[in-house]
Amino acid sequence: MFAQMESTGLQDLHFAADPATGLRAIIAIHSTTLGPAIGGCRFIPYDSDTDAITDAIRLARGMSYKAALAGLPHGGGKAVIMQPPQGYNRRALMAAFGGFIDNLGGRYITAMDSGTQVQDMDAIATRTHWVSCTSRTGNPSPSTAQGVFEGIGCAVRHRLGRQSLCGVRVALQGLGHVGFEVARLLHGAGARLSVCDLDDQRCTRAVQAFGARRVEVNEIYRLDADVFSPCGLGAILNDDSIPQLRCSIIAGSANNQLAEARHGDMLHRRGILYAPDYLINAGGLIFVALNHARASAQQISTKVHSIGAELQALFKQADALDTATSLLADQRAEAIIAAAGQAGGNCSTSIATAQ
Repeated sequence: MFAQMESTGLQDLHFAADPATGLRAIIAIHSTTLGPAIGGCRFIPYDSDTDAITDAIRLARGMSYKAALAGLPHGGGKAVIMQPPQGYNRRALMAAFGGFIDNLGGRYITAMDSGTQVQDMDAIATRTHWVSCTSRTGNPSPSTAQGVFEGIGCAVRHRLGRQSLCGVRVALQGLGHVGFEVARLLHGAGARLSVCDLDDQRCTRAVQAFGARRVEVNEIYRLDADVFSPCGLGAILNDDSIPQLRCSIIAGSANNQLAEARHGDMLHRRGILYAPDYLINAGGLIFVALNHARASAQQISTKVHSIGAELQALFKQADALDTATSLLADQRAEAIIAAAGQAGGNCSTSIATAQ
């Protein structure tokens, strides 16, 4: 565990257990250099404590990089709650988690993620005000999807020289809240969709709503496609999947898409343009952070729509240097955080804006 923390630069790791509600939760805080750590809370089954810890640590670092590249006054954190198998009161469990967050005194702000919903944030808010995505602020998924849509359009223009998404072939993996919305936006722009998801009903909805072609989960990597858009869970770009890919672009909403950092270089050497996940999917974090700071809807929308321009600048620089976009994005984020650390950071200012 300590080796994992050291290798990722994690600041601290917090654990909580509440037998009365079944709560078993982990909060990983990667950095507070730019401000209080912010990041969603996952509520999914885990095979082991080790898997849950690893997920929290990996996701927390991604949130630090995401906040840095988005120009937000926040560091990165992530929470995971190990979903009990049965027989628990969900609202009571989430309220207990809220108490856990409150004990950290503002070092971490939570929000929705895989397996959590607005009602869960409302329950958490009964015990702490360090929470976003409540009924007052809403669901960040549409903002995440909008940013991914902007990013796909940017990547298509850069790599394929096409100004429109009409007729562009997109293989979309995962049809959850974000993935389904990405599919809707792509369909509206005239893209040709092939989709997969472990949930049959989600696939059926996409086929009916968007005229999508359904493919098997393991087939999605091998499709002839212009864009592969991973919108499920992470680590799907690895030694097994990358050799199968038959696409020009990878651009999707999933976090931690690269199983290891070296896989970004593998994509570069294969000539596949990769939109780093923590840049293209930053729309949800922008929504969460700016809502928590009481920004206007117009300010949030403008910031989300700027994701395409940020990616375009990254793509151009990566081409000029003949280097992997993932490596360049990592270096940019780390430089921003390091510069803030040398300047003393701005944590107190950011905390003062929270409501």
